[in-house]
Amino acid sequence: MTDLSLKLNELSQQGLYRSRRIVESPQGISLICDGKPVINFCSNDYLGLTNHPDVIHAFKSAADKYGVGSGSAHLICGHGSAHHALEEELAAFTGRDMALLFSTGYMANMGAISTLVGRGDTVFEDRLNHASLLDGGLLSGARFKRYVHADVEHLQNLLGNSKANKNPIDAPHPSPLPKGEGISRRLIVTDGVFSMDGDIAPVQALSAVAKRHDAWLMVDDAHGLGVLGNNGGGVLEELKLGQDDVQVLVGTLGKAFGTLGAFVAGSEELIETLIQKARPYIYTTALPPAIAEATRTSLKIIQTESWRREKLKQLTSRFKVGAAQLGLPLMASTSPIQPMLIGEAVRAVAISNALFSQGFLISAIRPPTVPANGARLRVTFSVMHEDRHIDQLLDALAKALA
Repeated sequence: MTDLSLKLNELSQQGLYRSRRIVESPQGISLICDGKPVINFCSNDYLGLTNHPDVIHAFKSAADKYGVGSGSAHLICGHGSAHHALEEELAAFTGRDMALLFSTGYMANMGAISTLVGRGDTVFEDRLNHASLLDGGLLSGARFKRYVHADVEHLQNLLGNSKANKNPIDAPHPSPLPKGEGISRRLIVTDGVFSMDGDIAPVQALSAVAKRHDAWLMVDDAHGLGVLGNNGGGVLEELKLGQDDVQVLVGTLGKAFGTLGAFVAGSEELIETLIQKARPYIYTTALPPAIAEATRTSLKIIQTESWRREKLKQLTSRFKVGAAQLGLPLMASTSPIQPMLIGEAVRAVAISNALFSQGFLISAIRPPTVPANGARLRVTFSVMHEDRHIDQLLDALAKALA
């Protein structure tokens, strides 16, 4: 047996081996998965826009007009009018000077962090940040410090003990500082809504700490945009935080927007710097123009159909009340992400499989995605769910956890 086989066998014995289920139907709440009809409770399609007829029509029309691929990177010949219009609309939506499209959220986070900090700088990250944020910090070359989840006091202590910033970033519209000798920058990085816990970062307190320590704050609001705020503007809209409070905002388009890709929004100086310096932007083929046009339609729906957010709140509340009545091990979350802490990975997989046999798709989330002994079932809601689906799921969970 080779070393790779031994390691794969070890993962299997620990309940950490990952297998892909094959979906044979359009994405939605009713799937044909591994040949079996199931109700889907693990998608990030919160607003049900992946199969919205207007979004599909926009995609088809744009494919007829522009073709399928973009042909090249943005800085060669791949930056089209659809991309540019979407960037302008995303900037207006988030209340930022400019926005810049990336092909994936992972690339947006890698590009932003590695452009803003490097050797001699320091990046401070929440311990439960998404892997793309952690990898961006680690690969940037900056000193990498992690603070206890949502613990602003711990972060403040780390900032106080770090090397003083010799060239502070001036508000209200700071320019990204050039890397060089004698300059030490500090960047605080956090998720807006934590994808595996569902809780919301203390962004107001983080912003205040950042200002006191001449640091920038970067928020990845992948799971908040479209879902939170009166107009779907996410965590920052809900907390009334502007560009001067959070200098770097990242959003993904493959969740509430129902399409694909990501963006970074901020000051004109920030975005122009990313265009010049962010390697994941410079050296990657641009998103298909049809995706950009579909996303423009999604954005209009997000801004005008607030009933979708209200329904998500109602579904989440119904589930939380029912789960409490059944004594289910829900973690503290007010978002449509409702995790149930199981503990052992093997048990989490067994419960997930039991639910699948009852016709419900809920993936077991295991280390290293979550801490050791922190395996969980991550239940997520879509506006396409109905009350009866919630009630059926609660019955199935009661049986599976018995």
